[in-house]
Amino acid sequence: MPAGLDGREGHNRVPGAAQIAATDDRSAVLAWLANYADSPATLASYRKEVERLLLWCVLQHGKSLSDLAHEDLLVYQRFLSDPQPAERWVMRRGQRPARSSPDWRPFAGPLSASSQRQAASVLNSLFGWLVEARYLRGNPLALNRRRRTQRTPPRVTRYLPMAHWVEVKRTVEALPTDTARQRAHAARTRWLLTLLYIGGLRVSEVCSGTMGGFFSRLSPDGRDRWWLEVLGKGQKLRLIPATPELMDELTRYRLACGLSPLPCAGDETPLVLPLIGAAVPMQRTGIHEVVKSIMTATADRLRATGDVHLLAAAEHIAQASTHWLRHTAGTHQSNGMDLKVVRDNLGHGSIATTNTYLHAEDDVRHDATSTAHRVQWTASDSPKPPK
Repeated sequence: MPAGLDGREGHNRVPGAAQIAATDDRSAVLAWLANYADSPATLASYRKEVERLLLWCVLQHGKSLSDLAHEDLLVYQRFLSDPQPAERWVMRRGQRPARSSPDWRPFAGPLSASSQRQAASVLNSLFGWLVEARYLRGNPLALNRRRRTQRTPPRVTRYLPMAHWVEVKRTVEALPTDTARQRAHAARTRWLLTLLYIGGLRVSEVCSGTMGGFFSRLSPDGRDRWWLEVLGKGQKLRLIPATPELMDELTRYRLACGLSPLPCAGDETPLVLPLIGAAVPMQRTGIHEVVKSIMTATADRLRATGDVHLLAAAEHIAQASTHWLRHTAGTHQSNGMDLKVVRDNLGHGSIATTNTYLHAEDDVRHDATSTAHRVQWTASDSPKPPK
């Protein structure tokens, strides 16, 4: 950090009273981030937001984080909606350079309203923690206008309806298998989507899980049932029912990889393997790329039909990401299973979170309203399209 911008002499500092060893802003931020080391997804999200703020402070605003006042954060919030100059802050369309590349930028484009709210939430958490640590005197974001809390969580919308999920499966089943590499890619893709859909796994759970997490247990009724143990959010272990279909797909994938049909206790083989090289876990970026390529291919195929009824489906599927499959799993399970079962399968801390997947109730309400609540104008002329 440049001299004068590292926060050592920041106006908002509490001199000589901090409960952390940090003496500059960067060290203080790292101390805060260390609290999330056990949650890779949260750590990555929080690091991204605070890194953007620090870069803006130093490169554009000319103030240290410890000097920021409420008005400075208002300027930063406007900056998030349109990061300028773009050549400094925004990556070129279609680029995904490594962080070490000179082409890397902190933004892919302007942040949406929801992304801006997420950034403000993360930074508010940071400033609040630094105040509690007696590193800062006050939280400059605490003065933001408070909006009424939405009591009822909104329904999840980032999921694939069953008809769209069927189209995605068709794309996977049509993957080429002419060469050894194509066969390996097709087998891995089918297994990955099976794992994300049946298991409802988070991407972090796929990355950290091993095949040794599968085990069978004899039930009181004398039946052997298979389970998958994963380390979930907040370092919490949870058991996922390994259904007969999931176990069949596991066997199919293991045989395609040259492994025994079923794993043994202590098997350290990653849940999803790279196509070549050592048996190391796939990284988050690799998993996201596999899923995104399937979604893009599905959308392209639907657009190519020329059927106007499929265009909306194509646009929706094109937006889908890896985490959409977890939402899809939760939604499809909620349509036919007890919510407590779905809650435990997905590892939700509250049934209220699981309730956000109840789209079927909304559909029933929509149909009932459409049937029973009408205007019924006397004139029945069909509407004419505008000229």
